[in-house]
Amino acid sequence: MSKIIKVGLVGFGMSGQLFHAPFIDANKNFDLKKVVERHNRNSIKDYPYVEIEKSFDELLLDKEIQLIVITTPNIFHFEQTKKALLAGKHVVIEKPFTPTSKEALELIDISLRKGRQIFVFQNRRWDGDFLTIKKIIQKNLLGKILEYEAHFDRFSPELNKKPWREAEDPAGGNLYDLGTHLIDQAVCLFGLPNSVWADIRTQRNDSKVDDAFEVVLNYQELKVILKAGMFVREEGPRYIINGTKGSFVKYGLDPQEDDLENGCSPDRTGWGEDLSEQYGFLNTEIEGLIFKGNIKTIAGSYQKFYENVFDVLDNQIEIAVKPQEACDVIRIIELAFESNRLGKVLPFNE
Repeated sequence: MSKIIKVGLVGFGMSGQLFHAPFIDANKNFDLKKVVERHNRNSIKDYPYVEIEKSFDELLLDKEIQLIVITTPNIFHFEQTKKALLAGKHVVIEKPFTPTSKEALELIDISLRKGRQIFVFQNRRWDGDFLTIKKIIQKNLLGKILEYEAHFDRFSPELNKKPWREAEDPAGGNLYDLGTHLIDQAVCLFGLPNSVWADIRTQRNDSKVDDAFEVVLNYQELKVILKAGMFVREEGPRYIINGTKGSFVKYGLDPQEDDLENGCSPDRTGWGEDLSEQYGFLNTEIEGLIFKGNIKTIAGSYQKFYENVFDVLDNQIEIAVKPQEACDVIRIIELAFESNRLGKVLPFNE
């Protein structure tokens, strides 16, 4: 692998513009060579050095490009990732990995046979609040965790202006969109559940996809509650965690997405730092002393994802988001929809 990894970015919508191009551009180990834009040339405004391709298949013919970054709508993830792997490219694929776990397993098999890597972009593993929660749990500040509740709520009663986001396609809807993040974080913290239960609803006028969900992952003594909705005008806690020694409550969303939307560069000083008024509150017992107070949020760092991509490809470091983990997330989503349809708890079988 060359010291400078040449990259082809497929799609330049919100995901490509905000979550991928800035981090590729800011990392000296990558060279963003080409961007696939079928109808526009928007990427040149921010990255005047890139070449525009109109065709995904033409991009794959470029032998210099080693890494393909796919940010297209969910329904194209499987087909495009498969083509890229068969063309001998490593692939970064936006979440959700694929519409089905069967497709995910097929891609994993192809990647192993071709000796190529798949990197699923579960960027919210590098949210500051999640990094803080990981450390609190690792330090055993709450004791044995008995209940973990995470929300991804918003007030968005109108349908999305982008038709593909509202289409009745495989991997459409809020559970595949935001639920992917919440489930991935839970599995990252606690591993695979014993069972899955879900209540999934369509609430907006004329919506053809799921808008709100509650997914419960059951472990031996732990209950994980994951919720999202489009009609939450009054902000509630983002995380509520209760253990045998104490509790942790956190409000507010990681600032990195807003900063990216406002044009901030990820290499600026203070990147990913939370507002002090958003720090989480910890109430616990530490070596016989009762502690109640705010805990400074660890700075978020989406750039760590691409740092890991380079380290895996150049230095054979362990991959941070394993493809099988991303496949397990899709399997849990499938079970959630089946649980909602049947109205019962379903076992998770590996």
